[in-house]
Amino acid sequence: MSSEHTTSQHTPRNWWGPLRPIGEALRFLTVIPVPGLPPATAEAIPRAIPYFPIAGLILGALLAIIGWVAGSLWNETVRAVALAVAWGILTAGMHLDGLSDTFDGVMSWRSRERKLEIMRDSRMGVMGALALAAVLGLKAAFLAAAGDGWVRAVLLAPVLGRWAAVYGMMRFPPAREGGLGRTFQSQLRTGDFLIASGMTLILVLAVGGERGLIALALVWLTTHILGRWWTRDLGGLTGDTYGALCEIGEVVALATLTASIPLRLTSA
Repeated sequence: MSSEHTTSQHTPRNWWGPLRPIGEALRFLTVIPVPGLPPATAEAIPRAIPYFPIAGLILGALLAIIGWVAGSLWNETVRAVALAVAWGILTAGMHLDGLSDTFDGVMSWRSRERKLEIMRDSRMGVMGALALAAVLGLKAAFLAAAGDGWVRAVLLAPVLGRWAAVYGMMRFPPAREGGLGRTFQSQLRTGDFLIASGMTLILVLAVGGERGLIALALVWLTTHILGRWWTRDLGGLTGDTYGALCEIGEVVALATLTASIPLRLTSA
């Protein structure tokens, strides 16, 4: 048997071709099965960062299907709760875990070093539990009040949440020498951020129109304010804070996309 044939048996083939970064983004950010990818490597995930918003769109499409099924069986309230639960399950609670860890740390009013230690602790404190309950409750409440606009909301909110995480990686320094925050921030290039932002803008315009643009602006403003706050308190951002930015960005997007008042960039 030739060495070339032996190598091909032991090296899984990449069926995704040039779309592999999208597959890597899905594999890292969700529990959605992604067949046809080689084993994950330390280099593959950073290369997938520009495509995090696309992974968000695919997640949103799955949520739209789940919402349609739930809505056909029950009322809008049940559909909204089912969507909030499915949202957490499809992401394996990764961003929710980062949210709770972040608020346990930044709301402790301790020293920087102690806050970072608290964030590394796997146990959940009161502030983390409150943040978790607030995000899940607000997601369900906004979706229940969305009416026919719930599909637009679940398609765009995951896109904007993941763009917020990419913005946090690009704009703010890492808090620690090691860890996920340092790995991502050190390998993220300006071009990667521009790709993520360009795709996000196209999706926002295509799905949300003017209201989508307002949602993008408010998500950016919220992300920037939180990033400055946490950088001041922690010395930078961590993998946990990226997850928190994603979750809060999703809530801000849902609030804007489902608001009953007219939101326009220009007067009639």
